[in-house]
Amino acid sequence: MPSIPANARIVLDCEIAATTPWSAIVRKGQSIRIVDSHGQQAVDTLFYCADDLQERYSGQDTLRAQGAAYISTGSAIISNEGRIMLRVVADTCGLHDTSAGACSCESNTVRFGHATKYLHACRENFLIEAARHGLSKRDIVPNLNFFMNVPIDPSGNFTVVDGVSRPGDYVELTAEMDVLCLISNCPQINNPCNGFFPTPIQVVIYQAAEG
Repeated sequence: MPSIPANARIVLDCEIAATTPWSAIVRKGQSIRIVDSHGQQAVDTLFYCADDLQERYSGQDTLRAQGAAYISTGSAIISNEGRIMLRVVADTCGLHDTSAGACSCESNTVRFGHATKYLHACRENFLIEAARHGLSKRDIVPNLNFFMNVPIDPSGNFTVVDGVSRPGDYVELTAEMDVLCLISNCPQINNPCNGFFPTPIQVVIYQAAEG
């Protein structure tokens, strides 16, 4: 994995434990690097405008703007106001979904049976972390799934299959406004999005040197 530029200022460098939620502000001009430390770990992610939390990530606008089904280098992350929130500036995996949404206790029950009803899920992670910022379940919108492999067939059907990310693969985005980033380090163990074994990830936020 390429190192952070030597003249950059590290704002935050932390490990997010397996199955847990996390959040932080990424200021305009700062970059956030999300590292799949062990490989095959889905990272469910939401972005909100830090100055107005009613402006938030829009998967529909993002896909329409780029004319592609997946997120990778060069993708602009678009808000529901049609503004660019961040841009993907580096990506060593090349496959990130924004159609399959987040797992929940309800969807686990429907897809995998009643025995899974009480298993932890990404929607619950989002609700826990969103509440720290005054947000509620009404504010949880369709999300990005970094490192999640979701092939779409010609008829438009899709399913979650084995991830292709390797240990140390990362995606890096540069903020074009102050954004609140919410992450659920996906706890799913009933489909292969995490290789059936959730693992920690690393997040680095840094400020590039001016000039």
